Amino acid sequence: MDALIDETSSGLGRVVTCVAPVNIAVVKYWGKTNEDLIIPLNDSISLTLSTEHLRARTTIKTIPQSNDITFELNGVTEKLTKRLSRAIQLCREEAVRQNTATQEVVSAGLTIISDNNFPTAAGLASSAAGFACLVCALQHLYGIQGDVSAIVRQGSGSACRSVFGGFVRWAKGHREDGNDSIARQLFPASHWPELRVLIVVVSDHKKETSSTKGMQTTVETSDLLKFRTEVVVPKRCEDMERAIEKRDFPSFAELTMRDSNQFHATCLDTYPPIFYLNSTSQEILMLCHDYNQKKGAATVAYSFDAGANAFLFTLNKSVPEICGLLQARFGVTDFKGDPVSDFCLHEEHGSSISGSKTKDVVKYVIVTKVESYSRCSNSLKVLLVSPLLKYSWTSLGR
Repeated sequence: MDALIDETSSGLGRVVTCVAPVNIAVVKYWGKTNEDLIIPLNDSISLTLSTEHLRARTTIKTIPQSNDITFELNGVTEKLTKRLSRAIQLCREEAVRQNTATQEVVSAGLTIISDNNFPTAAGLASSAAGFACLVCALQHLYGIQGDVSAIVRQGSGSACRSVFGGFVRWAKGHREDGNDSIARQLFPASHWPELRVLIVVVSDHKKETSSTKGMQTTVETSDLLKFRTEVVVPKRCEDMERAIEKRDFPSFAELTMRDSNQFHATCLDTYPPIFYLNSTSQEILMLCHDYNQKKGAATVAYSFDAGANAFLFTLNKSVPEICGLLQARFGVTDFKGDPVSDFCLHEEHGSSISGSKTKDVVKYVIVTKVESYSRCSNSLKVLLVSPLLKYSWTSLGR
């Protein structure tokens, strides 16, 4: 993926703009063995989604003769959090270690401007995309070479999966320092081009319980979580890898839905319990099971992260029918992302929308796919790098 070099930048400082994708885990992690280093209790597997439809974008400018760091998110000046500060510090230390930037350069002030084109903190993995984007921009700002997923992980755990396109596995690792807790690409998006993701947005509000707080409470109080991480997930990860390798949608679908269900069961097993799903989430969940039963095979699968919004997985040939189902059941009229023509719902499946229609509870649906890159496995896009330092990057696939 080529970086675009801006030869007209002034001498006031260096500017880097980066775009990063959202990822959705089909085998989820919930809970950490080390809160500071963000080392997960278990491995996880995810799909990286297209930046055409969901992305974080970050621009970083260096401010010479200043040590100040300012951060703006979606047009609002925000406090520099501990995790943001740590990510910046780790990148600076790595640049000095690799001798790709001088102490003067890494000590210069920074203006960080970030925005998402989707709701923030609503269970759509905004922190994952945001931290991946931040570290990517810092990587290019300071000329850091090599895999930065371990640095990304220490900002937001699941963010390390957004460093790669396609299908990604984040290994929990075994070292206490967390250096082997890194992500790797299992398969590129081109491995399963027919797979599609429909994001059903039922809430764009900030969730009541943050993922960080929810994880801490679940680790402290849930017996089910211990069984899940030690017994269930190791085998499920292997089964999921095989299902993706074989492009076995029925197996992929069942594993995905079972894992989502169990994750939310651990939230319910937390004391006091945590509820991320709402009544509309539950309707979508049961609608998928009812529909698959009437189809006689797994046609659609759901997954819910720490939020009420649904991620639905299906094959390209089934997208018009699934959109027709959502339109008939919830009265959805706003479909974003990839265009879908000829919405349809076969009469023999019409009874899947039993009961009265529920309208105005689904805000919109985003039709998207797994992110694909032909030149490198790294999924982060560098849009602009000014040439003011002693080095220049022309490709992200280092």
